[in-house]
Amino acid sequence: MTAQRTAGSGHPSYAENHPRAEGTAAQERRLVRAAFGLWDLDHLTERGELVISDLVANAVRHTSCPQVRLIVSCPSPYLVRLAVVDRAPRKLPQLLRACADDTSGRGLVLVDACSDRWGYDLIGNKPGTPWGKAVWSELGVTEQ
Repeated sequence: MTAQRTAGSGHPSYAENHPRAEGTAAQERRLVRAAFGLWDLDHLTERGELVISDLVANAVRHTSCPQVRLIVSCPSPYLVRLAVVDRAPRKLPQLLRACADDTSGRGLVLVDACSDRWGYDLIGNKPGTPWGKAVWSELGVTEQ
C-alpha cells in the first residue's frame, strides 16, 4: 500500500496498482478495510468494499489496459473517496438498468445505491486528448 498525503484533511490517501484481472477482488477489499480501519470508519467498510469491487469489475470487463490504480482517500473529515484509474478514456461508465433475467449490468446500479455521489474524471495533460479516466465514488462519513 502506497501512502500519499492528501491536501487539507490530514489523512493520507492510499493507492495501489494491480493487473487488470478478475482475481484482484481480495486485494481491493483489503485496501478498503485497511484504510477505513486506520480512519476509524469500520461502519463504512462493507459499502466501501462493495463499491471498489464493482468499480474494478467494470474496469476489468470494459477496458483492455494492462493495469488499474485503486485509490482510497479521505479528502475531508466528512467524506471518503474510492477511485479506479484506467487508461481507457473513451470507455465511459454508463448507468444501465438491467432486466430481471440479465446476467450483467448491475455494477453501477449498486455503486449508485451505495454512494452518496459517483462519477468520473478524464485525466490528461492536453485538453481534448485524455490518456485515462478515474471512476470514483464518494461516501459520506457519518457517526455509527
